[in-house]
Amino acid sequence: MFNWVKTFMLMAAITALFIVIGGMIGGRSGMMMALLLALGMNFFSYWFSDKMVLRMYNAQEVDAGSAPQFYGMVQDLAQRAGLPMPRVYLINEDAPNAFATGRNPEHAAVAATTGILRVLSERELRGVMAHELAHVRHRDILTSTIAATMAGAISALANMAMFFGGRDENGNRSNPIASIAVAILAPLAASLIQMAISRAREFEADRGGAEISGDPQALASALDKIHRYAQGIPFQAAEEHPATAQMMIMNPLSGGAIANLFSTHPATEERIARLMQMAQTGTYPA
Repeated sequence: MFNWVKTFMLMAAITALFIVIGGMIGGRSGMMMALLLALGMNFFSYWFSDKMVLRMYNAQEVDAGSAPQFYGMVQDLAQRAGLPMPRVYLINEDAPNAFATGRNPEHAAVAATTGILRVLSERELRGVMAHELAHVRHRDILTSTIAATMAGAISALANMAMFFGGRDENGNRSNPIASIAVAILAPLAASLIQMAISRAREFEADRGGAEISGDPQALASALDKIHRYAQGIPFQAAEEHPATAQMMIMNPLSGGAIANLFSTHPATEERIARLMQMAQTGTYPA
């Protein structure tokens, strides 16, 4: 419950930031235009984000005939979760990873790389796909997609403020130093909010996935194995579309310690520790 409240507050914060920047650029009329733009972008994300992401990763849909074992696993987990059967996709990539997409459980899709099918045992793979179905059940993908869209729009608006200058509600030009500050700080604030949303949802999906599969230890083992393998295998499609990194079960982007500070995912060690506590005590830490 706490994570749901936290997510709502963070979504409200990123929307408010978007509107405030619009106001700095064009005064009251700019604020209204920013609000309308935000609504339009969210509408587009709601209807078309899943198709866009699957196309970015060149994901190929599979069925019971083309991938019987994998498809059957997802089908069994969806039944355990009380969900409609999602569309199932494979991505021809060596990097081990997986994600879910779709605006709601009735229009959901789950995708996994061919690499993760090779690396994980059947039990571990069940834990991963249960995690992705937990995202579907919680409707996390819509939330994270909207957050990513809004964060990108905030960056675009901030750049406009720097290059074209802002105006107050009376139409007077604002302080150029303030415009530069907004251009630097607003995208950073938006990214931090987006990351906080993603991290909160990952913990919830770990808990939900462990409940669906009935095997928290398997998901913990899978996370450890993915973390170790992914470090040495580049995920080219994710590098080309970094805004989609938050959708993956594990951060697919390369980078050192500084990049990890701004990761869209919680520390793998903390995720594993929480799952192991759940396996031992039956409760997931808040």
